[in-house]
Amino acid sequence: MKTNLRKYRFENGEMSQQDLAEKVGVSRQTIVSIEKGDYNPSVKLALLLAKILNATVEQLFELEEEIKNDKK
Repeated sequence: MKTNLRKYRFENGEMSQQDLAEKVGVSRQTIVSIEKGDYNPSVKLALLLAKILNATVEQLFELEEEIKNDKK
């Protein structure tokens, strides 16, 4: 999954990872891991991040691989 979290942090007053972490109730390391692509947030966390950053979940996170729809 691709993330635009860092971009949106900077577009929102150059918010630090620590500031964002405190606003959504996680550790700074969780934000670091999400930005690196090492951790996929829960739906609840993704929604909180989107709300704080004035974005949609789809703007913050994108699937990198194609979704295959094998209807038979």
